[in-house]
Amino acid sequence: MGNKTKGLLALVGLGALAYWKYKNSSPEQQQIVKDKFNNAKDNLNKWGNDIKDRANNVASQVQEKAGEFKNKAEDSVNKAQETVS
Repeated sequence: MGNKTKGLLALVGLGALAYWKYKNSSPEQQQIVKDKFNNAKDNLNKWGNDIKDRANNVASQVQEKAGEFKNKAEDSVNKAQETVS
């Protein structure tokens, strides 16, 4: 067996053990586990949204800079054409 197969089997085994332990735990312990998962999910969603916001900010800044450079280039071309004319 390859390392990938052994790793997958170990992962499935750990998942089965966690599921068994969860099902045999008290309702209070199950609620604690649910709360931890929900908290982790909320944190991941918040982190993902923060990354999206930062990416959008960077993209808009790049677009603004590109527009500025375009305007400067057009002005330079217009001045050069006026000089030649």
